[in-house]
Amino acid sequence: MGRKAQYKQTTFEIISIGNELLIGKVVNTNASWLAKRITEIGGFIRRIVDVRDDLSEISSAVREALKRGTKWIITSGGLGPTFDDMTLNGVAKAIKKPLRLNRQAYQMLVEKYKEMFERGILKSLDITPERRKMAELPAGAVPLRNRVGTAPGVLIKFGRQRIACLPGVPAELMDIFENELLPTIQKSIKRVHMIERTLIARDVVESALAPVIKEVMSRHPLVYIKSHPKGRESGVSIIELHLTAVAPSPEKIEEDMGQAVQELKEKIAALGGTTEQ
Repeated sequence: MGRKAQYKQTTFEIISIGNELLIGKVVNTNASWLAKRITEIGGFIRRIVDVRDDLSEISSAVREALKRGTKWIITSGGLGPTFDDMTLNGVAKAIKKPLRLNRQAYQMLVEKYKEMFERGILKSLDITPERRKMAELPAGAVPLRNRVGTAPGVLIKFGRQRIACLPGVPAELMDIFENELLPTIQKSIKRVHMIERTLIARDVVESALAPVIKEVMSRHPLVYIKSHPKGRESGVSIIELHLTAVAPSPEKIEEDMGQAVQELKEKIAALGGTTEQ
């Protein structure tokens, strides 16, 4: 069962960039972390996609997200100094902006390399073309300070939409998101309240639960119910029911959620199953 954004929640799309994601070498933990954090603050994740280190693929993914009217597009990966780090090129192509040396981003790099040189990590302070590349941003972009690594994050305003580009190293992505990007998102995001509940159903199969879920959701349109089969234990089927509800204020959803959980318990019992929270 799908669900559309309720109460005009602010929409987000996540674009993860890197060949390593598409060949199974790396599990995309960045996307799941971002999705969880964005959902926690009331955002609605419309789509998550993985694309290769390919200029046309990156620009196409960004362009399509913009055409869908998504308010926030967040990319991860491809901001480094190597030839295949081409996220900013792809974004620039998608929004038809030239890449230019950003003085603020350049200064961030100079400070970072100076710090690394003084700690004995680097042997040279030279800003090579590869290092300079990380400060070449789409025209009008704002760099986001990277306290953990080297490459700055990037924030771009495109009309009423926003594009944020974050590094692929998880610690760097999390740092920039929490310390640099989150305050901006919170200023722009529509305020909603969300609650979650989990109900474990035993000794009832998912096909029998399907009409029950449909009926309960029809009676409580604020509540979305997703079933997750967990296999069998001692011959007994186990299904996890994950319930979420979103609304502008908490009072209504608390009441609806409580009623929905109670109705599920009663209907599952009538099917001969048991429940636990």
